[in-house]
Amino acid sequence: MNSKTATLNIPKEKLDFWLIGTITFLVFFGLLAIYDASVVSAYRDFGDKLYYFKNQLIWAVFGFGALGFFSFFDYKRLLKFSSIILIIAILLLIVVLLPIVSTEIYGARRWINLGFLTFQPSEFAKLALIFYSTEMISKFEKYKIRLIDTGIVFFLPLILITSLVLIQPDLGTALIYIGIMMTIYFIGQAPLWHFFTALPLLIVSVIIFIVKEPYRLTRIKSYLDPLHDPQGASYQINQILVAISSAGLLGVGIGASRSKFAYIPEVQSDAIFAIIVEELGFVGAIFVVSLFLFLITKSIQIALNSRDFQGRVLAMGIVALISFQVILNLGSAVALVPLTGIPLPFVSYGGSSLFVTMSAMGILININKHS
Repeated sequence: MNSKTATLNIPKEKLDFWLIGTITFLVFFGLLAIYDASVVSAYRDFGDKLYYFKNQLIWAVFGFGALGFFSFFDYKRLLKFSSIILIIAILLLIVVLLPIVSTEIYGARRWINLGFLTFQPSEFAKLALIFYSTEMISKFEKYKIRLIDTGIVFFLPLILITSLVLIQPDLGTALIYIGIMMTIYFIGQAPLWHFFTALPLLIVSVIIFIVKEPYRLTRIKSYLDPLHDPQGASYQINQILVAISSAGLLGVGIGASRSKFAYIPEVQSDAIFAIIVEELGFVGAIFVVSLFLFLITKSIQIALNSRDFQGRVLAMGIVALISFQVILNLGSAVALVPLTGIPLPFVSYGGSSLFVTMSAMGILININKHS
């Protein structure tokens, strides 16, 4: 009887209910935040106060399905198809540049129109890069790593996918790709001199792409001087700072935000943290940041506890995916970094981002079960 009870308890111990509970809470918190922040703009633009909320809710249902599926699908079997998944991601990034199938918003082609929903291939490419780089670096574990080998099979796909995303254009997502790949390369115990050789080249490439596009230079100027073009390039960040600075300790109250009344552009996506802080105050901000710190800490623990090299590297790739997005989103909200348009995981509006993030967390839960 005792043996049977112990056997039945093993799966419960392997499923981290604190992690699952935190993910679930953040998703529902995000749905409420999206409804609250977008109710004015949704009614103004679509005549439906629930427009953004309903779209995100559909993706949340798909996301929970993906979370459950990947929690039980062996991640090692998934990695065997990493090259195929990467090729699919590259093809989708090419297809999204074709006007006949893509949707252009604010001069950017990032979304494939599925009729009832739009899908963003650059989000799928994040997972594809994590799978592929994990598989490649795990193969390098058994052999002596040469820079030319990593340049061809590791960094060449990164350059290709990053270039396709920059054409859209989407510099913020390109930076996420670079951060993920460099994290996996470092965690994969590749020679440090490879890392420090590649890093300056990547930094120079990013600077070139920033200088090449006038609007990116304008964003840098707005970051360095918030008074630069206050009714143009600096308008969004100034309005975000106004919303946050007016919050106080406890905020203005749930639903009482003034900034959501068309003051902040795209308030439901990359600027949603400003509305959360405005309504819930410093206490609410600390609560949200603490949830992400807990989530990232638990994810790192899963990576460290993984019994195999592949699981550890894959888990750290997912940690990088979540961490870099949180850092860039929250950092841009308080003007520590320039605005990049990166969503806040689980919370910001964006179905593709939510679906991919929840899929990644399902894989992380699966890694934890095999530890």
